[in-house]
Amino acid sequence: MTIAPVIPPAGLGTWDLRGKDCVRAVHEALELGYRHVDTAQMYENEREVGRGLRDSRVPRDEVFLTTKLWIDSLTRKAVPKATEECLKRLATEYVDLLLIHWPVADVSLSETLGAMTRLLESGRTRNVGVSNFTLPLWRQALELAPAGVNQIEFHPFLDQESLVRFARERDLRIVAYTPLAKGRVTREPSIVEIARIHGRTPAQVTLRWLIQHPGVAVIPKASRREHLRENLGIFDFELGSSEMRTLSSLGRNLRLVDPGWAPDWSAR
Repeated sequence: MTIAPVIPPAGLGTWDLRGKDCVRAVHEALELGYRHVDTAQMYENEREVGRGLRDSRVPRDEVFLTTKLWIDSLTRKAVPKATEECLKRLATEYVDLLLIHWPVADVSLSETLGAMTRLLESGRTRNVGVSNFTLPLWRQALELAPAGVNQIEFHPFLDQESLVRFARERDLRIVAYTPLAKGRVTREPSIVEIARIHGRTPAQVTLRWLIQHPGVAVIPKASRREHLRENLGIFDFELGSSEMRTLSSLGRNLRLVDPGWAPDWSAR
């Protein structure tokens, strides 16, 4: 039996969306058919995400809503307090997924996940998981809690095969952030050519490549309506096996999100 939730494969990432732009983007995304929205304590836009959700009038139970706890909110006492503050800003009784945003060395995983598990029991979150966890760290987390989701940077230029294979074997879930490599996919000749063959955009081909990996969802950020619509238009075509291999072969270990507190990415 899987410990991972069913996650809508195409979601809206909201990193760096602020104010009215964030409210409008969430509202329009839900109008267009998105049912998966991702935010975080650190993004400082949970209030706007909640407003966009309410303005859309889409029933709360139809939207898969994720937020993440920042690295200064991972102690036994801080987890419930920070979560309640997130819920208040989002104006919701629960989130569908609560994640540890980044692993930290000075708070034990057992302490953090123990507190998050208690939030599962109280119904304040429907699922718990991790973000930016290497394979050894994810294994450790799974020994402590039903952390069936790992949100990671994942695009054709960053090889994440070991995590993808592990998730597939265990029926776990991966959520890919920065899936378009900050626009670099639009300039990759092989992706541009595959897009031409399918009559699609390079962004659509890349997102399709990602969701054709079992258990992978994507959360590209977009604020303009045309881009929101474009990123959702990935369900009525399919990449062939040779095309999948072409994109997989582009892996160049190009990591675009690598702050000073990041874990040892080489850990296997």
